[in-house]
Amino acid sequence: MTFKIIIPARYQSSRLEGKPLLNIAGIPMVIHVVKQSLKSKANEAVVATDDQRIFDAVENFGYRAIMTNINHKSGTDRLAEVVNLMHWSDNEIVVNVQGDEPLIDPLLINQVAEYLDYQKEVFVSTACHSISDYNDFINPNNVKVVLDKNSQALYFSRAPIPFPRDEFTQKIIGRKGFYKHIGIYAYRAKFLKDFNRIGEAELEDIEKLEQLRILYAGYKIGVVQSNDTPSAGVDTPEDLERVRKLFLIK
Repeated sequence: MTFKIIIPARYQSSRLEGKPLLNIAGIPMVIHVVKQSLKSKANEAVVATDDQRIFDAVENFGYRAIMTNINHKSGTDRLAEVVNLMHWSDNEIVVNVQGDEPLIDPLLINQVAEYLDYQKEVFVSTACHSISDYNDFINPNNVKVVLDKNSQALYFSRAPIPFPRDEFTQKIIGRKGFYKHIGIYAYRAKFLKDFNRIGEAELEDIEKLEQLRILYAGYKIGVVQSNDTPSAGVDTPEDLERVRKLFLIK
């Protein structure tokens, strides 16, 4: 099995402007993401950006970048543009790796791609892991997912789900059924080509979760359950310093 990787990388960020170009161990963060991505089984990784500075940095390090429309409403729209520009076939599996995850696990990338390779009737896959901390469960910044018996998503929410009616205490943590969503996705290229035909859903607007548009439209989202807690991405100056220290240890 082979697949493609698209790494969206925007210059604008409310908390860390120019985030993909921030220096980590002597090279831009987005280059670390590309390097980690290419440790997976992918046969190609492309950085999708709307900024010439990011494009130039990626190309200068010998990797592939592509300029995309600055006016996309969502990251998925940006992926769809790349799929069309690259003329990838409908059956191609495409993994979206965020440009602010320099410690992304190549095994996790493989797992979400392999799910689609095995489950031919599913067009989208993502990942989760068991919640081990009560504060993570109640934190609205952490997206939770509920699964059906086939490990496909029933719903995503910022609220604590499933809601334990009889015992909402810290004792619930450790039980099966409580999962934190990991924000990595694999898609069939045909789904991405058709994505802009799916109208925005009211649930998506309420929760501010784009994946709810997919469920609302009737598509299945397969969910890989990871045994390991993934390394967090870089969203804040504190995250940046934490990751820089980890690379110094390496």
